Amino acid sequence: MNTVRDYDFSGKKAIVRVDFNVPLDDHFNVTDDTRIRAAAPTIKTILEKGGSAILMSHLGRPKNGPEDKFSLKHIVTKVSEHLGVNVKFVSDCIGEDVEAEANNLKAGEVLLLDNLRFYKEETNGDNAFAEKLAKLADCYVNDAFGTAHRAHASTTIIAKFFPKDKMFGLLLAGELESIEKAIKTGKAPLTAIMGGSKVSSKIQIITQLLDKVDNLIIGGGMGYTFSKAKGGKIGNSIVEDDFLETALNVLKEAEEKGVNIYLPVDSLIADDFSNDANTKVASAGEIPDGWEGLDCGPESRKVFGSVIEQSGTVLWNGPVGVFEMETFGAGTKAIAESVVRATENGAFTLIGGGDSVAAINKYGLADQVSYISTGGGALLELLEGKVLPGVDAVLN
Repeated sequence: MNTVRDYDFSGKKAIVRVDFNVPLDDHFNVTDDTRIRAAAPTIKTILEKGGSAILMSHLGRPKNGPEDKFSLKHIVTKVSEHLGVNVKFVSDCIGEDVEAEANNLKAGEVLLLDNLRFYKEETNGDNAFAEKLAKLADCYVNDAFGTAHRAHASTTIIAKFFPKDKMFGLLLAGELESIEKAIKTGKAPLTAIMGGSKVSSKIQIITQLLDKVDNLIIGGGMGYTFSKAKGGKIGNSIVEDDFLETALNVLKEAEEKGVNIYLPVDSLIADDFSNDANTKVASAGEIPDGWEGLDCGPESRKVFGSVIEQSGTVLWNGPVGVFEMETFGAGTKAIAESVVRATENGAFTLIGGGDSVAAINKYGLADQVSYISTGGGALLELLEGKVLPGVDAVLN
């Protein structure tokens, strides 16, 4: 795997696909700079090795060409702050003005292009658009794991214009290595925690994981589909009736493959989807009508925690309750704390998926686990066993 560590950037311009799709407030201030901080080591490596960097990214989902609120000009100050250089900016990503700025770029300098998605050609994977981006630089670096599952012009098509001068950034390489370590070469027992609301969105991952894991903890809204499939009463809890048979098949396949599946044994239930609702604890499969499960209960937390803390490798994707509401956050917080304890016990722990990352950050535990993935969809597709176009384009 070629990375920026292996390349001689002396006097060369590198065009770098980063993922600077960061949240902005009403005054266009960056409210979470995690993705900018994550890309900084790659950019600094290029500069330290005598090169210059041309950064390209998308921001939001502009519909019809340029929109001020989606301009990357709003993040220039924050990017400059993290890189320790005054980042230059050009209000387009292709064209004569961009080419002129790129040509004038000197070693140690950084140029940020404006939003790639102001052009439909980006998401369409247009060859001519990719070629215009490619002509700005001498080499290509993909460091945007969050978009590596998209065959867009800047993530995939552009790579073919650099047959011998394409590589991964440190962030993307780190993601691939960490995921490999979690699901292929990690210490046993391997425990995967799958949360979230819908079986339909996770069934491909769950099926793939049954060939890899020793333990599979299923929580969140998904748990109620499994509970109903087993004949339990779930009241008004979220359920996917079309996936009841699928849930039973998962349980059967897990048994055949010797995988231990752990479902909630109790739930914190409420009479309304509200932080101020009346609540009580109910055993799994015994939720009365008019009540819904919104978090795993205290006994479930003990069972899950014991499994997690005795694991050699842990992969966590998805919360086990509606943690955004304080009343129903105890289960997800307990999972986060158990993952930290597993890490302290020597396990390799990987947190992936937006909500899981939001949870680990909310509870101030991000620096106490082994690795936090920056990719949502890309991570899930890797776990499903799919080849990511952005990765394949650099490797081949």
